[in-house]
Order: sequence, then C-alpha cells, then structure tokens
Amino acid sequence: MKKYNLEDLKEIYDLDLEKAVDLIKENNAELVLLQFPDGLKQYATSVVDYLEEKTGVGFLIWFGSCFGACDSPVGVDNLGIDLVIQFGHNELMPCYGK
Repeated sequence: MKKYNLEDLKEIYDLDLEKAVDLIKENNAELVLLQFPDGLKQYATSVVDYLEEKTGVGFLIWFGSCFGACDSPVGVDNLGIDLVIQFGHNELMPCYGK
C-alpha cells in the first residue's frame, strides 16, 4: 500500500498545519480529533505523524463521512476530545505577485 506523504500533499493543498499546531497549543489540548474529506483521507496518518512530532499530544482520525464544515462528527462526546480540527480540500489558488 502506498504511503502518502506531506510533500505530495503540499504540492496540491495548503492545510496550514502550523495553524493547527498553534491551535492545539493555545487550547492545551491533550486529545485532538482530526476530520478529513474523502479526498484527503489518504494523507491522514502523515498529517498525524507531523502534528504528533510538533505537539506531543494524542490524535484520533474521524474516518466517517465529511461533506463540509457543517458536517461535524457526532457521537464522540464521551471520548474526552479537547479539540476537533476539520480540514478542507479546496485547491490552493495560484498567487500572482505585482
């Protein structure tokens, strides 16, 4: 099975992982749930590896459906989750300098 890495991902998308690191630290989170749309699920473990290295906290990955920002995970209230981070998959628009 192919291991999808962050370098592959960064060529197409900007997930702003440093912002995720900052949110985790600001919230003193110990357990974080990550939610990905279907198009990004193959990168989920690579994202977790990166975030674990930067934060030292625990992560869960939501592999249920995700059809947009209003599609929040349900039934996870009793898992002790401190923070939910939901990633989108809009393509990064090219930037044109002046």
